[in-house]
Amino acid sequence: MELVPVTEKYFEFIRQLRVDPRNTDGFLEQVSITPDQQRKYMENHATSYYVCLLYGTPVGYVGVIDDDIRICTDHEVKSSGVGSFMLSEIKKLYPSATGRIKKNNVASQRLFEKCEVPYKLI
Repeated sequence: MELVPVTEKYFEFIRQLRVDPRNTDGFLEQVSITPDQQRKYMENHATSYYVCLLYGTPVGYVGVIDDDIRICTDHEVKSSGVGSFMLSEIKKLYPSATGRIKKNNVASQRLFEKCEVPYKLI
């Protein structure tokens, strides 16, 4: 696995993960994001995001905006260590960053606890 900076070629991958119905419940905000909205957002924030590649294929993303960690893993690789890898690596780059996690998102709570990354329940 490797964590690479986000470039334009990953904008749509990130959007697809973010709007995937299997993932939307885990996010604090439930929003529909168009490709144009994603492009505009990433043009302003791409330097704060990274994509995890597994054998060259994107399988998740992680980013930090205002010391708040955003993380999402493709369902095809859930429970394979991708989330732990991304969270551990992002903490090296942003040591003061923390997470904000929905109270019912037990999987994210376990991930942050496993990686010893502080978080706040929302």
